[in-house]
Amino acid sequence: MTDVPIEELLPRAGYSIYKLVSMAATRALDLSDGRRCLAENIKTEKFTTMALEEIAQGKIKLKEVSDGKALKEKVQENPQEEDQDE
Repeated sequence: MTDVPIEELLPRAGYSIYKLVSMAATRALDLSDGRRCLAENIKTEKFTTMALEEIAQGKIKLKEVSDGKALKEKVQENPQEEDQDE
């Protein structure tokens, strides 16, 4: 398993471990449903590790909505490609 430093992940989740866990869990579920991994140089098949790598590389970002809830937002290189998968 790849070891992703928590110091690298927390700033990307607004310094909230709870938001980080929520982001990683939601993205891991997306990956398990067949979404492609956005991170580069992944050497694992574990969805949680892939999700954490995506967060660390800045491919998944935290998005605050007006009612105060945090949502994840994918950074897409080719938005049309993701729409074709659905």
